[in-house]
Amino acid sequence: MTFEQIKAVNNRINKVDIKGKAYAQVNDRVMAFRELYPEGGIHTELISNADGVCVVQASVSDDQGRILATGLAYEKEGSTYINKTSYIENCETSAVGRALGFLGIGADDSICSAEELANAVMNQGKSPAERGEEAVKKASEKQIAFIQKLYGQSLENQAYIEEHAPGGPERLTMAQANAIIGALKK
Repeated sequence: MTFEQIKAVNNRINKVDIKGKAYAQVNDRVMAFRELYPEGGIHTELISNADGVCVVQASVSDDQGRILATGLAYEKEGSTYINKTSYIENCETSAVGRALGFLGIGADDSICSAEELANAVMNQGKSPAERGEEAVKKASEKQIAFIQKLYGQSLENQAYIEEHAPGGPERLTMAQANAIIGALKK
């Protein structure tokens, strides 16, 4: 595949105007990829899905299965109207769009897709809590219970939790609780 071939397909991709800038939609990037690599592959993997937050990695490969580009995406359940019911699917679509963008498809002006930018614009002006950011949301009851369970498993766990949650697990944010749980599960 040559850069000229990618430029030619990019010239035919429909773009959406958002705030005066043109962005390609993911479905158009996928169609362009299929034109350039009819036997190529688009693969996705759910990296994590915990407490309503998922991370998906997508990779695109050529006809011989060589990975050409990858992309990651992160979505929070309920952070947008579509994410109330389809945050995992939305995350997968974003990851595919980013991987294709890194390959150069639909990336004349930006790697992010029209859908990604629209989501970002919609969340502008919202507080971190309104965006569902775990850095400010309190730890869930499930997280607190799990940390309490880990606390009772060993003296090492007790020391770690006392050091990293001096006010007790009830005072942790979701992000802090996730960090403690992740560290102690290893």
